[in-house]
Amino acid sequence: MNILLLCNKSPYPPSEGGPMAMNSVVTGLLEAGHKVKIMALNSNKYHVDLESIPQQYRDQTRIEFVDVDLSLSIKEAFKNLFSDESYHVKRFISQQFKDRLAEVLDKEKFDIVQLEMIYMAPYIETIREHSNAVIVLRAHNVEHQIWSRIAKKTVFFAKRWYINHLVRTLKKFEMEVINKVDGIAAITPDDALFFRRVTSTPVIDLPFGIDIRKFDPSFEVGDTPTFYHIGSMDWMPNQEGIKWLLNNVWGEVLKRQPEAKLYLAGRNMPKWLRNTKKKNVFVVGEVTDAHEFVNQNNIAIVPLFSGSGMRIKIIESMALGKAVITTTVGAEGIQYSEFDDIIIADNTPKMIENICRLYKHPEEAEAIGLNARRLVEELYDNHKIINRLGIFYKELTTKRKITILD
Repeated sequence: MNILLLCNKSPYPPSEGGPMAMNSVVTGLLEAGHKVKIMALNSNKYHVDLESIPQQYRDQTRIEFVDVDLSLSIKEAFKNLFSDESYHVKRFISQQFKDRLAEVLDKEKFDIVQLEMIYMAPYIETIREHSNAVIVLRAHNVEHQIWSRIAKKTVFFAKRWYINHLVRTLKKFEMEVINKVDGIAAITPDDALFFRRVTSTPVIDLPFGIDIRKFDPSFEVGDTPTFYHIGSMDWMPNQEGIKWLLNNVWGEVLKRQPEAKLYLAGRNMPKWLRNTKKKNVFVVGEVTDAHEFVNQNNIAIVPLFSGSGMRIKIIESMALGKAVITTTVGAEGIQYSEFDDIIIADNTPKMIENICRLYKHPEEAEAIGLNARRLVEELYDNHKIINRLGIFYKELTTKRKITILD
């Protein structure tokens, strides 16, 4: 099949959650023999130099960018209070992207146009006008649910009121879009269940997959395990979780285990975190090799209380043979058995208890890491996942042909 992917940011380099999820599909489709083209927005927030992408990747994907400014505008945000339009989505609309998309669709016939995230849905009308391709929404999350969870945890009334406005408009847009596309590929079973309840559009749950061959696990845990977190720190749920960990958990951990160490890695570390004076907390920042960073440490802590979809960094840590301590929200979409291949800690006492327990009993962390690797091999092998996606594509295109004949 000939597949066009429309992305809200470049899939390459796969250095954070969204690009990693997109790139896993790109590489999987190419390996399966499909033809792929990428069109991506290139923002000031996440800007990629096209020349920095390997030539082979550029040749295989014919990737191209259109620049867009995603800077927040106080004026536009205020005006949006008197509109039913989603300010989240509006920022991703580019006339230049629409015009270039129309040119590409007029020149080349595609079987599938895949929207990577809801923020590319404003281009559905352009696709319909210039192509008969099947449109698939790859829903990385149920986007309005992320912001709904954030609103519930926001204390300041005015801010909470404004976030709830954003939730309402984003939900309205999301509910409209899912009835305009031909298929939805949700990343988690829970998200897929949500979509099936609210639309008759065909839905598949399609988790993030990894090329297991590229993950060389390090199972051994020493007598003094180190803890780590890796993730993009410009994502609000990550900031929220790490702030909670440092303010409510880490001090109590050190009272019981004074030698415990926590390493924090990821791009766009906020100033408050870079300047933290918390004892035995080491802010590494962006790392050149995420696998190396993970393998240098032993136990992942992923304290998430908002967000939706699957946490890719958790799957990668599990693939590298690491024990992961997270929350119910953090583990959404992962088909785990608690205490066998992951540990769930949804409140302060449980988080403290489990961090200290694994620190004192590294053999438990090692056993969980071994089980985690086996789980990933069984359920999150990208080759198997892409095969399922291919079958879904075929079903949708067959349905489209029958509809056209009728």
